[in-house]
Parts: sequence; C-alpha cells; structure tokens
Amino acid sequence: MPSPHLRPPLTRRGFLTAGATLGAALVFAPVPALAADHARPPCPFGRYGSPAARLTPQTLYVHSSGQGDFTTVQAALSAASGSGWTLVIAPGTYRETVAVDVTRTGMTWLGAGDDPRDVVIVYDNAAGTPKPGGGTYGTTGSATTLVQADGFTARGITFANDWLRADHPGISGTQAVAIKVQGDRSAFHHCRFLGHQDTLYADSMALGVFARQYFAHCYVEGDVDFVFGRATAVYEHCHFRTLNRTDLSSAPYGFVFAPSTAGANPRGYLVTGSRVTGEAPDAHYKLARPWVPSSDRNARPSLTVRDTHLGPGIDAVAPYANMSDDFPWQNQRFAEYRNTGPGAVVSVPGNRPQLTAEQAGSATREGYLGDWTPWKEGR
Repeated sequence: MPSPHLRPPLTRRGFLTAGATLGAALVFAPVPALAADHARPPCPFGRYGSPAARLTPQTLYVHSSGQGDFTTVQAALSAASGSGWTLVIAPGTYRETVAVDVTRTGMTWLGAGDDPRDVVIVYDNAAGTPKPGGGTYGTTGSATTLVQADGFTARGITFANDWLRADHPGISGTQAVAIKVQGDRSAFHHCRFLGHQDTLYADSMALGVFARQYFAHCYVEGDVDFVFGRATAVYEHCHFRTLNRTDLSSAPYGFVFAPSTAGANPRGYLVTGSRVTGEAPDAHYKLARPWVPSSDRNARPSLTVRDTHLGPGIDAVAPYANMSDDFPWQNQRFAEYRNTGPGAVVSVPGNRPQLTAEQAGSATREGYLGDWTPWKEGR
C-alpha cells in the first residue's frame, strides 16, 4: 500500500470532495465491453475477497451502496460479536459514529482502497455539541470512532472529525475527536487522522491500565493538542501536520502533543523517525504541553521525540509550554534526541531536554512495547 507521505495532504474539507469523486468513478465509470460470458462487475473489495469468496468465515464486507454484507461500519460491528472478526471496508465516505466495545477483541479493519484517502469514516460532533437527550457530548463523546477492545488493528483507513469552529461560533467546547483508542495492543498502519482540536486520543481504559498502541506510516493533522492521552504509544515514520488558524492573531496557534501519562507508567509517547510540518507561520506552534487532568493529579506526562524532522512551524526557542502553571512542563518527562530541522535547533539548552546516548538505547519501540511486535504484522 502506498505511504500517505507520497502525496500532498488534502484539507479536511477537501478529502470529502476527493472521496466523493472517487466514489462516483467507482460507480459510474464505463466498464470496457467484454464478451457476455466473461462480463462481471469489478470487485469493490480488491484483494480482500468478497461476500462470495470470504478471506475467512469471520470476515464481513462493508459497502455503502449495498455490494457487501452491510452498508455501514456500525451495522457490521453489531453483527461481529465476540473475538477475531475482520471488516473489509470498500472505498467510500461513511458518515457515522462507530464504537468497538471491550468484547470485540482481536478485530481487524482493512481499507479496500489503494490509498487511505479512499476509505473515510467521519462525523462532526464536538464536545459542546448538544445531545438529543440534553446536555453535550463532551470530549470522549465527540469521537467519530471509539475503540475500547484489545488487539485492534486498522490498515489503510482515514478517521476524521470535520467539525469546524467557524461553523459553530456559539459553541465553546471545541474539542472534536476523530478517534479515541483505549485498548491494549492497538495498531494502525498507513492510516490518516483528521481533525482540529484533539484529533487523535491515544488513551487507556483506566488509570492503572497501561495500554500499548502503535502507529506506523500514519498521517495526523490538527491544531490544539491534536495527539493526546495516557497510552503507551509509539509513532513510527508518521507525519504530523499543523494547521493554519485565521481565528488567532498571535502565537501559539496550538500544540502537537499533550500526553497525560500516569505517574506509575514508565513509558508514555515515543515519536521516532517521523516529521512535523505545517501551513502556519514560523514558530507558531509548540511541540507539546503536559496534560494533567482533573481525574489524575498524579499524572506525569511523558513524551520522547527522537530522530524526527521538526519544521519551521515549531518554536525552536521555547518548544514546550504549560497547560497549567501548577504543573510546569519542566517537572514532567519530556525529552528529545537527534532531531533535525529548523524547529529542532537548540538555541536555549534549558528549553530542550536531551537524552544521552545511553538513555536513547531504551527509547525504542521494543523498549516501549515489550513482547508485542506489531511492526512485523504490518508488513
């Protein structure tokens, strides 16, 4: 599957147009004339079989126009009770909210397109969006996709929340999560995560649960705290893109990472072999700020960024900031190692904590994820 790095990323509104165009091409493009006894419609599931030729008995097929077992992802999920199911999702835009509960362990989602842009799961709730029964959704409730089960894997899918501040000036709760992941051993290969504030919520089910997660060759975009949570998460060969903001007149526009690692957890977020780019002016983004939530005042946010290119949008002089002055970033576990690019220049050493070579020896995917090796499964 092509890496998402090979094409310039679309905006969150633009990807929907691209998806619609692709869908029209799949449905309406003329099929070359064939002899009558050889004519057959193209398979929308590509190399992943079809309802007539399933990969396994526990494989279900989703197609928005009815060529699969189900037309929505959530309908397929409802039918896939228990462990070990695979969902093959045909190219298209699926406007719905989806929840994988704790009972559906060992589940795999496969995007059947040639690019992660081809399969899009998107909705537009924000934390401050009114709920039909009263109240508002809150940050967790805003998630387009919620994954609580252990052993979840996704390949070649875009997870998005296309709620926009400009469309809702009366809503102050602007957190709008594309996906919240809480399960242990959750892996994402060649996926895209699109949003503005709180795009990718890499978390766990409880304070004492150290959920391990792995993101490889993924693309994440946003502005405020757009990668956040308390999971033990490795981001390898990923692209993080900061968005421009026309609603603000001065820096900072936002923060890439906001970990909330539990104090008892020795490992938080590890970013390795990745890059941070953006469309905002130079030095208008912070690399990170620590999130110490009200539910865990003993949290000690942990983030290590190593062997990663930091573009000019990152404030090289002061790349970290406080979310609350009661919990200064200097008291947390932030570190860097061998980063490159204009956003990685160390002009004020006290603002750029660096690992020693010895410390960097354990700041690896193996050191963070232990006996779980999802990079082998992603080949």
